[in-house]
Amino acid sequence: MGRIFITGSSDGLGLRAAQQLVARGHTVYLHARNARRAEDARNACPGAADVLLGDLSSIEETKALAASVAALGPLDCIFHNAGLYLGPYREQAEGYPAVFAVNVLAPYLLTCLAPRPRRLIYTTSGTHWSGSGGLDDLGWRARQRAGRFGNGGGAYADTKLHNIMFGFAFARRFAAEGVVAHSVDPGWVPTKMGGAGAPGDIRETERLYVMLAEGSGEAEGKSGCFWAYGKRGPARPKEDACDEAAQDALLEKLAEITGVAVPE
Repeated sequence: MGRIFITGSSDGLGLRAAQQLVARGHTVYLHARNARRAEDARNACPGAADVLLGDLSSIEETKALAASVAALGPLDCIFHNAGLYLGPYREQAEGYPAVFAVNVLAPYLLTCLAPRPRRLIYTTSGTHWSGSGGLDDLGWRARQRAGRFGNGGGAYADTKLHNIMFGFAFARRFAAEGVVAHSVDPGWVPTKMGGAGAPGDIRETERLYVMLAEGSGEAEGKSGCFWAYGKRGPARPKEDACDEAAQDALLEKLAEITGVAVPE
């Protein structure tokens, strides 16, 4: 059985996947941004081994969370599930919008600072098709100053493209160590984020999450793939995400922003 850490697992898909994995006999560590949500997570998934705390909109708290993950010992999977969706511009302590901090900076920092597990999974979205991989205004700060942030839909789409780029880039970077990396689009399913009227079958998303966390089924023996709701086997994302030079440029820019480089 595996040892699995899932970010953003106090509710939604992260919690549902955790419940499924615990039921299958895995040791699962949950994550919540504060003590109140941690208590909710413990009550909803009492079989979880522990709940780690950390507000992923803060670079410093994310670094502290990476240290907490390291203290757990070797892991089989880190599932980067936490994410923010639409909403007004909310600046976090280091000056970037929260949607960029949670969706991009946090999984980048955790990947770089936590000991590498056997599998790294990054949650993306179908909105990545409208995202841009351009680095001129990474984080949307200039566009916010120009009054163009709106409800954050464009910024969110960019972050979801970046998440797919993570899956490809880290699969390449860590291949020699035997580390597997993927990205996954969970589809539009009825969760707090997706809304009660979402048309998708949440059980299919749970199946996809469990498969990737375990490295089982269609995912067995594969790395560097994009997986999408309703697809059996790897899917094809927006072509921009597959550009290795763009992937490397993104990692270099994030190293500049955070002061943390990808380990060699």
